[in-house]
Amino acid sequence: MKPETQKLMDMRQQHIPQGPFNVTPAFVREAKGAVMIDIEGRELIDFAGGIGVNNVGHCHPKVVAAIKDQADKFIHTCFHIAMYESYVKLAEKLNSLAPGEFEKMTMFANSGAEAVENAIKVARYATGRPGIICFENGFHGRTLLTMSLTSKVKPYKLGFGPFAPEVYRMPYAYCYRCPFGLKYPSCQTACADYLEEFFIGHVAAENTAAVIAEPIQGEGGFVTPPPEYFPKLQAICRKYGIALIIDEVQTGMGRTGKLFAIEHWGVAPDITTLAKSLGGGLPLSAVTGRADMMNKPHVGGLGGTYAGNPLACRAALAVLDILVEDDLLKKAEILGNTVFNRLKSLQEKYEIIGDVRGKGPMLAMELVKDRETRQPATDEAKKLCSLCYDKGLVLLSCGNFGNVIRTLMPLVITDDQLDKGFAIMEESFAALDRSS
Repeated sequence: MKPETQKLMDMRQQHIPQGPFNVTPAFVREAKGAVMIDIEGRELIDFAGGIGVNNVGHCHPKVVAAIKDQADKFIHTCFHIAMYESYVKLAEKLNSLAPGEFEKMTMFANSGAEAVENAIKVARYATGRPGIICFENGFHGRTLLTMSLTSKVKPYKLGFGPFAPEVYRMPYAYCYRCPFGLKYPSCQTACADYLEEFFIGHVAAENTAAVIAEPIQGEGGFVTPPPEYFPKLQAICRKYGIALIIDEVQTGMGRTGKLFAIEHWGVAPDITTLAKSLGGGLPLSAVTGRADMMNKPHVGGLGGTYAGNPLACRAALAVLDILVEDDLLKKAEILGNTVFNRLKSLQEKYEIIGDVRGKGPMLAMELVKDRETRQPATDEAKKLCSLCYDKGLVLLSCGNFGNVIRTLMPLVITDDQLDKGFAIMEESFAALDRSS
């Protein structure tokens, strides 16, 4: 570690608590597209994307221009005090783009966790019921309610209880590690049908306000349900008047090759939450849902001082322009096919890769010590990320066992950058293989 980096690291250790974790020791000086430059001038190819925030890339010119233009006019009024056009236009645009041939309304907040909390507030108010059903391996945030919804204990929940009441957790469609010991497709998606049984032993349907799920679980390991899963869940929810909330915080804004990941399942949620890449790097989240539900809470019941900040709203309008009008979604689809083929090639070569899954460029490899036993290769995943970083590639692990390697590179990544990133990954797998 060079003196400049060491100095900042020493300051970080002295002035910032250990709780906020750092994946790499890098301090970034600048970033453009899919590349970060640290303060030592070292180039880092970014396969992490700010944990799914930089779908349109670091400092996209349209996003930067929108922020600068807005900053010259005004930075904050609080939407509750004096309204502004960008908030209204962004809501209108999301209402038109979100799945579902029904009238929608949108409100804004600052983070994914806030969006999830507000979605649940709306669902509880609209249904008059308290119960919320979430899923094993799910991640929804770090606030009290969203931490309660989040599945993984360490590091997210350990020592932070007691948790919010009326939260119930059921197994998810994790086909590689089926919680029911079945195999797809002969299982006939029993994990979705299990919701009916869940009402008997855990929480009554009549007491359930919402079922909340990520279409592809993010922190949980990019777990990707089969095609029948969400249509079945939605049918059961509708049968009992339960709201289906789809958490698109990490999966949305083109991450899977579609604007909303749930489009892959042909389902229109009652409420959708967005954040991360929506703001192009600025803190912004959204709750978009059925107008008849969204409009239920009384005046003053929803909101926040910084919610829908004008800088963030202008940035988000630019992001949607880039994704939809500049046809970045098509590039994402092509990128997804390329990345999938590269990951499958690695799987053919290295026994440690037990499963490759995901949609579009939101893909992952689950590392295992043995393909038969599927014992998680947690230490090896950590080592792989370290080897890649040493060679100039930022890579993230995830999953309950920390043994899943995920790809969240900006959708604007160039072919040369992608090739270089995969060359580093290949070298690192080879080194890992030699050391085993």
